[in-house]
Amino acid sequence: MEGAPKARTALVTGAAGGIGTAIVDTMRAAGFEVVTLDREGDVDVVADLAVDSLPAEVTGGIDVCVSNAAIVDTIAPAHRMTAAQWSRDIDANLTGAFRVIQACLPGMRERRWGRIVVISSAAARLGLAGQAAYTASKAGLLGLVRTLAIESLRHSITANAVLPGMVATPKVLSMPEPVRQRVEEWLPMGRMAAPREVAALVAFLSSEEAGYITGQDIGIDGGLGLSRESLGSDRG
Repeated sequence: MEGAPKARTALVTGAAGGIGTAIVDTMRAAGFEVVTLDREGDVDVVADLAVDSLPAEVTGGIDVCVSNAAIVDTIAPAHRMTAAQWSRDIDANLTGAFRVIQACLPGMRERRWGRIVVISSAAARLGLAGQAAYTASKAGLLGLVRTLAIESLRHSITANAVLPGMVATPKVLSMPEPVRQRVEEWLPMGRMAAPREVAALVAFLSSEEAGYITGQDIGIDGGLGLSRESLGSDRG
């Protein structure tokens, strides 16, 4: 009698943050063995993806790469953004994502199975004033994902991007109350996403059942960007 199938091993970057923590908890609950990585905190691997080498003994056995690590707090209009500010976001958010995915790909290709899930942003589609570098880095991930999907079609490796809108992470919830209230009123559903809602989508895209979904960028933003104009009654 054959034993139970071996659990898939997932690597989650940015694992100490609000969305990252939810992804780790959800993936573990779904039966994945999870390796956590972040620049600091109580994680399995402490590394800066923009510059640090990644341990081959970790990346070689990864079946699911969830690239979640990102810098979100570089604020400057394009005409005043410095080269250092630009590079900070691109190096961490785009180059860092590529580096960790690239490190995991040889093992996936050898085993002919893998899942790559990249956390992009609704800003990749809509733009975001004051954050040219952030939006450029997140938009770049969409092209990266499509190319990875094309190159991996015959290896049973899928690559998809998740595009959250505003998410109620501890960092976001620490914004001043008037700012948070204004944001929530502006959102189509009148609320932010819960981190666990983003994590549930990531876990599904990482599963066996999602093997026919690849090269997609999937928004989880409560209808952000949808037109709410009507030619009829304005009553709900």
